[in-house]
Amino acid sequence: MTHEHVPGLDLNNGVRIPQLGYGVFQIPPQSTQEAVESALEAGYRHIDTAAGYKNEAAVGAAVAASGIAREDLFITTKLRNGDQARARAAFEDSREALGLEQVDLYLIHWPVPSQGLFLQAWQDLEQIYSDGLARAIGVSNFLPEHLEELTQAANVPPVVNQIELHPTFQQRALADASRRHGMAVEAYSPLGQSEDLANSTVIDIARRHDATPAQVVLAWHLASGNIAIPKTATPERMRENLASVSLELSPRDMEQINELEAGRRIGADPATAAFSQY
Repeated sequence: MTHEHVPGLDLNNGVRIPQLGYGVFQIPPQSTQEAVESALEAGYRHIDTAAGYKNEAAVGAAVAASGIAREDLFITTKLRNGDQARARAAFEDSREALGLEQVDLYLIHWPVPSQGLFLQAWQDLEQIYSDGLARAIGVSNFLPEHLEELTQAANVPPVVNQIELHPTFQQRALADASRRHGMAVEAYSPLGQSEDLANSTVIDIARRHDATPAQVVLAWHLASGNIAIPKTATPERMRENLASVSLELSPRDMEQINELEAGRRIGADPATAAFSQY
């Protein structure tokens, strides 16, 4: 399985994003370079990090060591919650840590409505975008009311909303609202931090297709039009996850997975989350 097989989605500004990426959330900085090098070797070309993960420098080191042409890679990073009042300076810190002239996608990591700063931060992101330092800008964890507020004030519409999304927590109303505003939906914790892989329905579908439960869930994301960024530190799993791009689920399979919605959020609630990420 190579990166040529990974489907891409065109964002609302014409930039193409690989639909399956590799996420480095909770990978310790000292293990990140090796993990990203393995992911790149396996065929991933879309890497998702964030200032709050404290491993941007290791991602940058892996990119530099890979020898892969920069234009063949898609690198996402995100603005820390505690940096919303200094988004431009924070972006420069991230760019320096990554060792990149340009980032492919820069996101506001959480809305933190209690701070009331995300509109100000977005103006900085628009400037970063117009200066050509980020090929695309977007948001993460924004709820419908935050999207409404942002899109009314924005000059540049966000290209994605990256949200927690997996079979037992599908956030349909939020995904629909994001798409209505012209944003692609990007799923983090796409496997429900592995908990959804133990679901008997997922296991049955996997057995029928001679596939792994993870491949089934990722194939469901791809067929649903989501961008998915699974995380694993095991090279074998990285390759297995990537192979999900050739798995075709039947309409019945899709329906059965759609029926697993249980409102089971794993991460923080964006309505109240206010940690600084420092």
